[in-house]
Amino acid sequence: MKAAVCREHGKPLVIENLELAEPQAGEVRVRIAACAICHSDIIYMDGGWGGELPAVYGHEAAGVVEQIGPGVSLVKPGDHVVVTLIRSCGHCFFCAQGDPHICETRFPLDFNSPLHRDDGEKVVHGLRTGAFAEQVVVDASQVVAIPESVPLDSASLLACGVITGLGAVVNTAKVPPGSSVVVVGTGGVGLNSVQGAALSGAKTIIALDLDDGKLAAAKAFGATHGINTAQENALAQIQALTGGRGADYVFVTVGSTAAIEQSVDFARRGGTICIVGMPPSGAMAAFEAVNIADSGKKLIGSKMGSTRLQIDMPGLVELYRQGRLKLDELITNRYPLEQINEAIDSVRRGEALRNVIVFE
Repeated sequence: MKAAVCREHGKPLVIENLELAEPQAGEVRVRIAACAICHSDIIYMDGGWGGELPAVYGHEAAGVVEQIGPGVSLVKPGDHVVVTLIRSCGHCFFCAQGDPHICETRFPLDFNSPLHRDDGEKVVHGLRTGAFAEQVVVDASQVVAIPESVPLDSASLLACGVITGLGAVVNTAKVPPGSSVVVVGTGGVGLNSVQGAALSGAKTIIALDLDDGKLAAAKAFGATHGINTAQENALAQIQALTGGRGADYVFVTVGSTAAIEQSVDFARRGGTICIVGMPPSGAMAAFEAVNIADSGKKLIGSKMGSTRLQIDMPGLVELYRQGRLKLDELITNRYPLEQINEAIDSVRRGEALRNVIVFE
């Protein structure tokens, strides 16, 4: 099997002699058609969150089910599926609370990677998925069947960028109609927070970024205003657009502690700051604590958009089919696996909303 393997922090190397174990009970083998490049993959590749090497990363994927293990009933061979990193048991404390995205159960795949070289060397199953490869073996809870009419390259974006950005707005913060919303950062996740706010009926949607091109994209996705923070005073502009109070909701979609610190001031008294982007391990943010307490501001985190895959994914697919959810427009370029480093470098330079590795 061909896959992009990171042996050292940095650029992955495409090899053709990677082997994949057969799916065991409760597991599924999927032939990958497309895998988008997420900043989380790059942070892991660079060692920002630690982890062992060698590893295959890639977690924003879609493909076709090749084989199922015993006990799998939600999908069958031939089904088109979205493949995510969300692995859930359905019965632990968090799953029972309706939070499968933070399931506490440890699975066999968490201990024994299905990947190895033909010489027996184990390869880490990066981000529980390892989808920069022609095939993956994942737990059945990580896949959701979708209609064959949905293009698999567009469907791959649903696996992380869409559910993370849009879900933070719809599921985590539950933004009500008529709200004022600020979205800090308008990359792939940020644009989905923008369209999540638009779908929620927000009245004012203010996008912040350093790139005018991305701000233009944000307006196409539903932002009512765009502020280039390198050229304008973001706080003054936000206050001017919100009656001098600040926004009801602020979503920080970039993994920057400086952006998180600044965003506290963007929210009104009683407002909510939602941290969506994930900084590297050890990165610290500082606030004037009395400002948060005295102003009654709420600081919350959102992992994977608080997504319940089997419930939320069909709804998102239907929004796409109705033309109300933009997916195709998120794809900047498509690359074969052999050009993965070019695709990654383009993302690093900030040139892409989402670059996608395509296998067929």
